[in-house]
Amino acid sequence: ILLLNRVGMVDSATKSQLAKIPLLSVKAGPRDADTWPARLKEEYQALIQYVKNNKDADNDWFRLESNREGTKWFGRCWVFENNVKYEFEIEFDTPVTYPSTAPEIAIPELDGKTAKMYRGGRICLTDHFKPLWARNVPKFGIAHAMALGLAPWLAVEIPDLISKGIVVAKN
Repeated sequence: ILLLNRVGMVDSATKSQLAKIPLLSVKAGPRDADTWPARLKEEYQALIQYVKNNKDADNDWFRLESNREGTKWFGRCWVFENNVKYEFEIEFDTPVTYPSTAPEIAIPELDGKTAKMYRGGRICLTDHFKPLWARNVPKFGIAHAMALGLAPWLAVEIPDLISKGIVVAKN
């Protein structure tokens, strides 16, 4: 959290929310057969705590699960705008160089609909999130990527896409 204060890119509410997400300690990726299960356990514990925190704050906004190995993640996220729910499928792979490399979260159905997205619907996190991630290896995990990567991206991009008529409610 101290690094976030120094960077000044996170508001006080986000800092408070982030402080409640457990930091991780095991520096292991999918290739590390001996230590990856321990890292994966930490990931699940942090995600469970983050989801619990969100539900307690009436801010439930995603569901996420992985394959058995913890290398492929998938789920749904949603945003409410003007009392209308907009829901999207999300997916990402755990990079082989994880946790040194942050996951690249994708929303495939929005592929090509905004400049702040790469091929395959991967959201652009390069300028703000990736440097923050790099300074916090191995403490940050998937829960942090959701809180500091996907959540702010959705908060900025989805209302803009709605206002332009690019994203419409599915009824």
